[in-house]
Amino acid sequence: MTGIRIGERDVLLVVDVQNDFCPGGALAVAGGDAIVPTVNALARRFTHVILTQDWHKPGHLSFASAHPGRRPFETVEMPYGPQVLWPDHCIENTPGAAFHPALDVPHAELILRKGFDPAIDSYSAFYENDRVTPTGLGGYLKERGLERVFLAGLALDFCVRYSAEDAHGHGFAVTVIEDACRAIDLDGSLAAAEAAFAARGIARVRAVEIA
Repeated sequence: MTGIRIGERDVLLVVDVQNDFCPGGALAVAGGDAIVPTVNALARRFTHVILTQDWHKPGHLSFASAHPGRRPFETVEMPYGPQVLWPDHCIENTPGAAFHPALDVPHAELILRKGFDPAIDSYSAFYENDRVTPTGLGGYLKERGLERVFLAGLALDFCVRYSAEDAHGHGFAVTVIEDACRAIDLDGSLAAAEAAFAARGIARVRAVEIA
C-alpha cells in the first residue's frame, strides 16, 4: 500500500501514549517515547483523532501486587480467561497515567479511558478482556459515519493489536502504522500480533505512506 489518501471517513486511533508506557515509566515500552513526533505529525493529517488512556484504580486485579506471591509478567487464570500480571501502572489521576507531555493532538475528538473496572483488564479500545463487554467505541465510530481505522501507539503487541482486531471485527477497514508503534514482545507476543494481522488482512504500513 502506498500513497494512502486520508478523508472525512477515516480516523486515527492513538493508543495509550502515556508516561508509564514510556522510558522511566512503571511499564516502559522500549523506545515508547520515540513514536511521539511521528504520532503528532500523523495526527495533523487526520480530521478525526481519538486517544485512548489506560486508567486503573489502585489494587487493580491485573497488577501482580494484587496477587500475593506472584510476579510481574506471570500469567494467571481470571474468571474471563488468561491474564498477564503487570507492574502497577497508569493509576487514575497519577503522573504515570497522564499522556506523554510531548503528545500534541489538540483536535482529538474523544479520549476513551479503559481498564477502570478494578476486576477486569482492558487491552482493546473496543472491549474489555472478557471479549464481550463493549466500551461503546464501535457504536460511536459507526454513528459518526467513520469507515477506516488507522492505529498508532503502545504497545503494538497488546493494546494496539487487540484494538486493531476488534476494529476489524466491527467491519472497519483497519491499518496499523508500524513505525508509530512500539512493542513489548513478551514471550513471542510480537510475532503473534503480526500473525493475527496477516490472518485478518489488517494492513501494516509506515507513516510516510499516509498522504
